[in-house]
Amino acid sequence: MTTNSVEWLGKPIEFAYAESLTGYVTVIVRLVTGYWFLNAGVSKYAFVSGEAFNAAGWLANGTAGSPIHGFFLFAAETPWLLSFTNLAMPVGQTLIGLALILGAFTRFAAFWGAFLMVFFYLGNADWAHGYVNGDLFGFLMFVIVGTLAAGRIIGLDRVFEATTLVKERPALKYLLG
Repeated sequence: MTTNSVEWLGKPIEFAYAESLTGYVTVIVRLVTGYWFLNAGVSKYAFVSGEAFNAAGWLANGTAGSPIHGFFLFAAETPWLLSFTNLAMPVGQTLIGLALILGAFTRFAAFWGAFLMVFFYLGNADWAHGYVNGDLFGFLMFVIVGTLAAGRIIGLDRVFEATTLVKERPALKYLLG
């Protein structure tokens, strides 16, 4: 067991945790989240699904109860923004998934994954059973992966952080981990 402390609402709190088990859980969460997004991205490509991905229908109609439906409707009706969305969704999800599976640029990928999950959470707005749903859990998975520096455990980020480039530019560590 390892003991750590955090400051919560101005008070120090100590807690114990199983250090080796935490590493395994961190890697499993990173791999599962990476597979989830890789699969979501690849399944949108025409050579897999049989048709080109088009977000227009979901943006215009599937988000009717969303608090930001106006923005989604604007995106669906603006040709350049819709074209960008139709390209960025499959490519972005695929790259985020690959980065997490490989443990490469993990924090950067987790940030963009969490960013997308905010839009999915607000866009789907399926809150009939409360505000806690799969999209919120997806967001939390990316937050966990990013904050626990999951790419340093059995990932390429550990190799990248040992390079001279990163050692000379410590700010790059914020993209890795």
